[in-house]
Amino acid sequence: MQKYLLAVRDFVSEWTVTILILLFGTTTLMQAFVVPTSSMESTVLVGDHLIVDKLAYSPPGSVSRFILPYTEVKRGDIIVFKFPPDPRQSYVKRVMGVPGDRLKIVNKQVFLNGHPLTEPYKQHIHNFAIPYRDGFPDTPQDVPVEYMSRVTEMMTHVDQKTGELVVPEGRYFAMGDNRDNSLDSRYWGWVPRENIIGKPTIIFWSYATSTENLVDFRLDHFLDLATNFFSKTRWDRTLKLVRGYDVK
Repeated sequence: MQKYLLAVRDFVSEWTVTILILLFGTTTLMQAFVVPTSSMESTVLVGDHLIVDKLAYSPPGSVSRFILPYTEVKRGDIIVFKFPPDPRQSYVKRVMGVPGDRLKIVNKQVFLNGHPLTEPYKQHIHNFAIPYRDGFPDTPQDVPVEYMSRVTEMMTHVDQKTGELVVPEGRYFAMGDNRDNSLDSRYWGWVPRENIIGKPTIIFWSYATSTENLVDFRLDHFLDLATNFFSKTRWDRTLKLVRGYDVK
């Protein structure tokens, strides 16, 4: 009986430690994130499951800064962050402006600090331009009413002489790579520094499904998984690295 109790104790102890390590790792060091929308196509796709490095942008300690690869948030980084209007949601976008940067968009072309950007990662799915979306910053149009106050505040940072948006301290301007189908900083304002969770590093699994299935976790999704796991898994994206781009 005593041997049995000791075996149970050892089993419980080992699994308790294992679970604590996993919980520590997934809450402190890394986090799983699934891409629910097409706003970052074709860099990441709907159904890509990512590992997010939560240490990358953490404030470095007196000792850990010499050991761990802490970095500042840079232009071109792909970030996962708490959605400013609703921090319960997490979004993934590309950083297009850091504090001090001056941005504007002219006929879909992004200008950063006075010069046009070369952006091999972006795509446009429409062959027509919309004044506010593609001529930013313009008079806000098509902005959801619940975000209007945020966009109005952002517009106070427009240089009236040059028409450029100037990014203030502690704030970032983020956009989706799928420029014609992205609800991003143009529509809900800045990403505060404290909202940034980390950067995605690798796709550990990718499954071809719909936004509705991922957002609502519908029964159809689980039935689909049960019957089409192998055929709809994008095997060519498994363990694919997610990298930013040096935007200058």
